Amino acid sequence: MQPARRAILTTVCWVPQAVKIIRDRETRAISLPGTLLCVVGVLLWLVYGLAIVDAPLIGSSLVTFAITATILALKIRHG
Repeated sequence: MQPARRAILTTVCWVPQAVKIIRDRETRAISLPGTLLCVVGVLLWLVYGLAIVDAPLIGSSLVTFAITATILALKIRHG
């Protein structure tokens, strides 16, 4: 599978989780440490993508970071 397709899949996989959390305002089943580690990991991929100037990596990391950071913020807000 091409890297761009993998990036799309790993980015889109967070959308259903974010939609469910936004709709239900329920985050009890989400792990705060796990979500925090995911956000930090995606942020590091974004920094790496910027460092090597890789547009697909930057784009997918930016979108994934936005989605996972939203999930993290909602987890912190709603517990």
